[in-house]
Amino acid sequence: MKALTYHATKDVRLETVPDPVIEQDEDIVLRVTATAICGSDLHIYRGKIPDMDAGDILGHEFMGIVEETGPGVTQVKQGERVVVPFTISCGNCYFCNHALFAACETTNPGRGAIMNRKNVRAGAGLFGYSHLYGGYAGGQAEYVRVPRANSGPLVIPPGLADEQVLFLSDILPTGYQAAVNGEVGPGSTVAIFGAGPVGLMAAASARLLGAERIFMVDHHAYRLRFAAETYGVEPINFDEIEDPAAQIIERTDFRGVDCSIDAVGFEAKGSTLETALTTLKLEGSSGKAIRQAIAATRRGGTVSVPGVYAGFIHGFLFGDAFEKGLVFKGGQTHTQRHMPRLLEHILAGELQPEAIISHHLPLDQIVRGYEIFAQKQEDCRKVVLTPSGPSAAAGADPLPLAPGA
Repeated sequence: MKALTYHATKDVRLETVPDPVIEQDEDIVLRVTATAICGSDLHIYRGKIPDMDAGDILGHEFMGIVEETGPGVTQVKQGERVVVPFTISCGNCYFCNHALFAACETTNPGRGAIMNRKNVRAGAGLFGYSHLYGGYAGGQAEYVRVPRANSGPLVIPPGLADEQVLFLSDILPTGYQAAVNGEVGPGSTVAIFGAGPVGLMAAASARLLGAERIFMVDHHAYRLRFAAETYGVEPINFDEIEDPAAQIIERTDFRGVDCSIDAVGFEAKGSTLETALTTLKLEGSSGKAIRQAIAATRRGGTVSVPGVYAGFIHGFLFGDAFEKGLVFKGGQTHTQRHMPRLLEHILAGELQPEAIISHHLPLDQIVRGYEIFAQKQEDCRKVVLTPSGPSAAAGADPLPLAPGA
């Protein structure tokens, strides 16, 4: 089969690799009908994620048709169309029983990314995301092995295009969990840092939950323009406004927002000093976005962090967070918890996650897709790929490109 493989920083290749096979009783083999490039994939592409081996297959946002099932699979059948969550969870351990699926204790033979680890077990394995998270082959491929298929794949009813439900695999639940963690509700004021796919899904989810005002901070004018037109955000371009948090405070009666969502993470555009410290491995992550989130949030408010962080941050300003009495919530997404409810919202027409798609490409153009997405070319917001070409999903008519695509 064809699959996208990692070789080095900014060196990914579409290659012929062996077809996946059933290895465990609860495995399925999936024929991929749609996959996407995630902002988290760009961390790997840019060489920011350790423990990657040459030949590793990338991709953790995918869906498709069940081709083969192991003898222990009871929840899905051959021929069904399913979306697969990016977290691999057993469904039976302590954390899975508490619906904390991203903390599953049994699916990651890697060490995880905690620095001060002690003897704590690693969290859940992830598809296509380094040997820190289990070394599982990803779904930017024609076929993929899906372990633990009794606790993950969600069967999709007929009549929905792949593009409408594909993002249930990661960015839609991630944006939704960010809004839920921020306790967003009717009348809430929200600041979202980052207008990438997760930031846009957080805006869509905040609107769904009843937010009254949403500020969105980014420096790509086309992304801010799309977010304003689609989700009614109040855009703030930090290339034009030096201190977005100060602007947000002024616009909220010098109080701040109820919730700030950091959808940027450790690759935030920070200071020259932070960039140098990160390069020298003296800094784990840029603290620019999290500092802005702390500053923009009112006393007693919540800072919700779906953006990926690793290691330590020198300029965290925890004293400010303490003095303001802020609550912090973050971490990997408990995807399986949110998928069924979000599917209901899609079926009811209350969420249209496919609106953010700007590029449909065949799988054989995936390397170009990475370049376009990484370099923000062609007003790229989100790239969706299909192994058989940029065609319709199973059982549905083709969807037009989103406005501005």
